[in-house]
Amino acid sequence: MNWQARPVGYESRKDVETTWGAVTMRWGGLLLAVFVVFHLFHFTGGLVGFQPGEFEHLMVYQNVVAGFSVWPISLFYIVAMGALSLHLDHGIWSMFQTLGWATVHNTKKPQDVFPEIVAILIFAGFVSCPFRCSQAG
Repeated sequence: MNWQARPVGYESRKDVETTWGAVTMRWGGLLLAVFVVFHLFHFTGGLVGFQPGEFEHLMVYQNVVAGFSVWPISLFYIVAMGALSLHLDHGIWSMFQTLGWATVHNTKKPQDVFPEIVAILIFAGFVSCPFRCSQAG
């Protein structure tokens, strides 16, 4: 019924400026959903990423150091935090646009830079843990 109501498709525009956050929104969201499930299994339940007997309930520091001592897990966390940062950057900018605080212009305004700063700070904060824990372990 959709196609019958509009038999001529929309014109595709290739010259539209976009960001990595906007382009990766769908796949980043999927990666974040997988990450949340993995994170719960990993640090909350100790079901994955630990040797038998290595995970100790309520021993957060020891579990984090042991969990991030496995480099593929650390790499997955870093990639997931990159996806989170791109997702937040685009989401915060979209919120500003929805509220009418951002307009499409070529100049950078505070409402354009603020989401980028938040995304970088979130990324740096969360990624510091796998780096610091790999040095401690």
